Amino acid sequence: MLQNLNLLNILFLDIETVPEHKNWNALSEETQELYALKTRYQRKEAFTAEEFYHKAGIWAEFGKIICISVGYFTAQNDEYQLRVTSFANDNEHTILSDFKALLNTHFNHKKHLLCAHNGKEFDFPFIARRMIIHQISLPKKLNLFGKKPWEIQHLDTLDLWKFGDYKHYTSLRLLTHILGIPSPKQDIDGSEVAHVYYEEKNLPRIVAYCEQDTIAIAQLLLRFCNLSILKKENIVKI
Repeated sequence: MLQNLNLLNILFLDIETVPEHKNWNALSEETQELYALKTRYQRKEAFTAEEFYHKAGIWAEFGKIICISVGYFTAQNDEYQLRVTSFANDNEHTILSDFKALLNTHFNHKKHLLCAHNGKEFDFPFIARRMIIHQISLPKKLNLFGKKPWEIQHLDTLDLWKFGDYKHYTSLRLLTHILGIPSPKQDIDGSEVAHVYYEEKNLPRIVAYCEQDTIAIAQLLLRFCNLSILKKENIVKI
């Protein structure tokens, strides 16, 4: 299958999410109760719901997107170049609307694919759920209602690495390490994003981190296709 992929038709992406509110006390009593119920299995007896609120960004019902980074290949003289850009600000509705406009304008045909690491479990459904919350109609690439599995135009580098072993999870950091790809985790990791956003108020730092993940995902797919990874000069920020 991978040998038949046209890499020029793929949009690589990664998202960064944080709790929807900075503090637990900003939630209504009902939201606090619902969060406690939602997280009861994960928390067990070790943490109260309030103590566990820093994890809220992993659930679309209690988190929000602060950055979507995307990348796509171009080719010239049989050499690939990866062009990378980001949608990031404090207004999630704007981020989602701008991302939808990109999909509808440039990646709206059947040949186009979306690719992320663990995207089927996290990035793709998270974006779709937040769009519904914001009353943004879903673009075709994220509207999966009624579609059969083979009709869904999504690639997932984690899924590809599983080779059918659905119990297996491998982090992006581990995969890049064993495949000789520069690590995307050179500054912060996912557990620090909320602190950097709410306490440091340093969104550009988060954008840089998100873009490095997007680049790493594109490099992974190159390796899966038995192609050489890109040199730094072939990765362009736009």
